[in-house]
Amino acid sequence: MDAELFPRERAQVAPGAVHVPDWLAPEAQRELLAACRDWARPPAGLRTVRTPGGGTMTARQVCLGWHWYPYAYARTAVDGDGAPVKPFPAWLGELGRRAAVAALGPQEPYAYDIALINFYDGDARMGMHRDSDEKADAPVVSLSLGDTCLFRFGNTETRAKPYTDVELRSGDLFVFGGPSRLAYHGVPWVYGGTGPTELGLSGRLNITLRVSGL
Repeated sequence: MDAELFPRERAQVAPGAVHVPDWLAPEAQRELLAACRDWARPPAGLRTVRTPGGGTMTARQVCLGWHWYPYAYARTAVDGDGAPVKPFPAWLGELGRRAAVAALGPQEPYAYDIALINFYDGDARMGMHRDSDEKADAPVVSLSLGDTCLFRFGNTETRAKPYTDVELRSGDLFVFGGPSRLAYHGVPWVYGGTGPTELGLSGRLNITLRVSGL
């Protein structure tokens, strides 16, 4: 009820980490979802990520520009079907630059060239981790589509407290850079069936844009 009465406002969660609610308009969400569905198709499509210890990530993933696997980047889907990674489109890089400015203010024109797209279905989660495999320190841009999630944003030293829990809904933007660029973060919970019905997505998509520095 509170969410209906009081509009959500942008918030600085930590130095360099900003949440901007409802940044993507409904039409932009539909266009981004359509693109994600195309990218998820093989070759080099949506896959299950396997960790070096033999486990699997519950969120499935597809990559653009560079293919991420634990814990490096390649030009082919080395832990999938081996196909060349799909190209990173220029319009997505421009979206990343506009998002970084919207959250953090004027930025240098970072050349975003990686997208990691995670699909959360059913009981999918994401443990606390750092985005530390890139060679550049540009801010990470995170866009949410579909179901609402509990996003846990922590500190740069440990996976444990202190951390802040943020509710990310469809269309929300979260950007972290500067002193928070290597902060631990994760998704302990996705609230099924909470996405906008008009979007036509069951589950949650998270699109993270990064600068490789490679």
